[in-house]
Amino acid sequence: MSTTAMGSFHSIPALPAGARTRLRLTRRGRAVLTALLALPLVIGAVVFALNGGGAVATSEQTHVSFQHVTVESGDSLWAVAERIAPSADPRDVIADLVQLNGLDGSGVVSPGQQLAIPSKYAH
Repeated sequence: MSTTAMGSFHSIPALPAGARTRLRLTRRGRAVLTALLALPLVIGAVVFALNGGGAVATSEQTHVSFQHVTVESGDSLWAVAERIAPSADPRDVIADLVQLNGLDGSGVVSPGQQLAIPSKYAH
């Protein structure tokens, strides 16, 4: 062992050629390694628990029937909305028609097209 102005140095003996070193984990090291390996499982379980298992598909079919209106020549969504709900704001009726029928919202409908009427406007 030699001492210098910067401090003392310890020399580590060199391993003989062909010698194998073994990795030794302390109890603390094993705990950290176990925690790191278990972390993805814990995160997955928490995500699954918060999600509630997601939607469950069933074989039960729910039959919902709607009243329909047929679009006449020259009609727009505005005209249809005024015809089916004269006392309601046509903008609200149009928004409901667009959502229920999966329309693009441009107000363009074709003559002969069948539109489902939301139940709150059906007579």
